[in-house]
Amino acid sequence: MTAPQCCDLAIVGAGPAGLAAATTAAGLGLDVVVLDEQAAPGGQIYRAITHTPLAARAVLGKDYWHGETLLEPFRACGARHLPGATVWAAAPVSRALSHPVSGSARSAAMPASAPTRGAVVSRDSPAWELAYSVDGAANLLHARHVLLATGAQERPFPIPGWTLPGVLGAGAAQILLKSAGMAPEGPAVLAGSGPLLYLLAWQYLNAGAPVALLLDTTPAANARAALPHAWGFLRSPYLAKGWKLLREVRAAIPVARHVTDLRAGGQARLESVRYRVGAAERVQAARHLLLHQGVIPGLNLARAMGLACDWNDRLACWEPVVDRWGATSLDGVSLAGDGGGIAGALAAEQGGRVAAWHAAHVLGTISREQRDAGAAQALRAHARATRGRAFFDTLYRPAPAFRRPAGETIVCRCEEVTAQQVRDTVQLGCTGVNQMKAFLRCGMGPCQGRFCGATVTELIAQERGVHPREVGYYRLRFPTKPVSLGEFASLPQTEASRKAVVRFGK
Repeated sequence: MTAPQCCDLAIVGAGPAGLAAATTAAGLGLDVVVLDEQAAPGGQIYRAITHTPLAARAVLGKDYWHGETLLEPFRACGARHLPGATVWAAAPVSRALSHPVSGSARSAAMPASAPTRGAVVSRDSPAWELAYSVDGAANLLHARHVLLATGAQERPFPIPGWTLPGVLGAGAAQILLKSAGMAPEGPAVLAGSGPLLYLLAWQYLNAGAPVALLLDTTPAANARAALPHAWGFLRSPYLAKGWKLLREVRAAIPVARHVTDLRAGGQARLESVRYRVGAAERVQAARHLLLHQGVIPGLNLARAMGLACDWNDRLACWEPVVDRWGATSLDGVSLAGDGGGIAGALAAEQGGRVAAWHAAHVLGTISREQRDAGAAQALRAHARATRGRAFFDTLYRPAPAFRRPAGETIVCRCEEVTAQQVRDTVQLGCTGVNQMKAFLRCGMGPCQGRFCGATVTELIAQERGVHPREVGYYRLRFPTKPVSLGEFASLPQTEASRKAVVRFGK
């Protein structure tokens, strides 16, 4: 039997939160392993920062290149980095790391219970077992503490025609720009709301990629609702940057504001974009439509592990319940970055440092007083980085009509389920998302609800006239990513699994 690897702290994700946490934790004497799906560190925000083909640094901007300040300390800190590692299960093990008896594939595939938060973890405390795959081979890792730094995902933007070839998420388009230097051939239409939409338009301008039109779907009422939070925004680091970016984009690209009734049209692929501004309906010929209406926490691994989550009314999404130290509802599990609530890259970086100080305290490496003193600077920096977020979140809250579509608009892309089918099923007596699985298979495709979960929750809540909290979310199971039988078979054999086979043979 090959025993699983062991470490003090396992960090899932190598974006700003994961990199900062790993560097800080290793500096505090912890044995750290960082598992990340990408081939190189940086996460989505600093995607391909080590090898982007864009030689002109001005294309992506100074905020992107800030990621370099995290890379060198990370490489020098001594943390073990497992690139290309997809973590698809995590559960408590029954024995301590000082007695590395077998974590089994079975334990990795079982959902975690949800014990309450404990005090300092001793060497003989229960640990966590992570199952992950690299290059088609699965393995196990034991950790005394787990830090999830899994980041965010784009919010689903279901409009008529959004499944047509030529329609893409703005975040995905930005990944292509960063990693391959690719932009759409011919003028593109950008549509939606949120800072990323304008940032991508600005980056395309810098790269010389033509943008035909930007359709801003931010409701006019949002500006009035955001006014009470304006003072915090005026004191934030985003004011000057945001104003400069907006000014440059609006000077170079036609912008239609307060857009409603957005539709993608075409037969075999995208041919046109229809939209309304006020009472006027307009049509724009297009071969590429890039959609965006903000980001939401990526929750699949956290939910499958059993982390408590709650509905954020301002952001209109689910997010894990975490405290200022990144502690979650599960003993031995912390969370940092946008996976715990959308706050941006700088806040994620500081949140990673704070969570690392807390993990070192929980693991008994430092005292509470040392934690408080050591993390004070990062806590202050985190407060500065999140100043003005209430203004942003309120201003760019997506329009209800784009979060809760109607008619034949596809909601679940994997199973091709429409919004009307979901609404009709509620009228038949379906009250929650997990029942909806049985009726329509929503959330049971390869994406495991990433593209439809938030939308289905809101559709059911609207149809029932209740709060999304009452509807709930999909009950997620391991593996949280598609895993082949060959990968399962490559897991280390344990004494328990060997005896099970022998007993079966008898």
